[in-house]
Amino acid sequence: MASSSSFLVSTIFFCFITSLASAQNLTTNAKVTPAVAISQFVASHNAARRLVGVPPLEWDAKLARFAKAYAGQRRGDCRLVHSPGYAYGENIFWGQGRRWSVPDAVAKWVKEKQWYHYDKNSCDAGADCTHYTQIVWRTTQKLGCAKIICNSGDTFIVCEYYPPGNYVGARPY
Repeated sequence: MASSSSFLVSTIFFCFITSLASAQNLTTNAKVTPAVAISQFVASHNAARRLVGVPPLEWDAKLARFAKAYAGQRRGDCRLVHSPGYAYGENIFWGQGRRWSVPDAVAKWVKEKQWYHYDKNSCDAGADCTHYTQIVWRTTQKLGCAKIICNSGDTFIVCEYYPPGNYVGARPY
């Protein structure tokens, strides 16, 4: 396994976390239960993975606890700063306001696929596609995420991945 200096810290995806129990999907203005939020995180990730033929991810409670704890640390500033959890891959998401749902955040990461070129194993110049590549990293098996609403009223979402991906020079699939 490569050291933390030999791989890119996995994809950043920022969102805010209130708690899964009180997360609100403002698109439908309905409360999202923890079970529904977990299902949304897993399904939206695995849809992208299916398209490139890699095995599905499984939800991991330990990763989810780490994500929730880290999201809590970002509640005061909602900044897109990666956690110090170098044993995990990570995507973070930030969205202005409360309207951002779990599928919205994952869709933003997956949208980076447009900038990834498998034949060159690189992103377009000036573009970031590492959120996408972490989602579809073949050897990643587990996922845990959290969503909060920051003190500012903005949304912060973070997903942790194990084993991590985005090793320099390696292809995601």
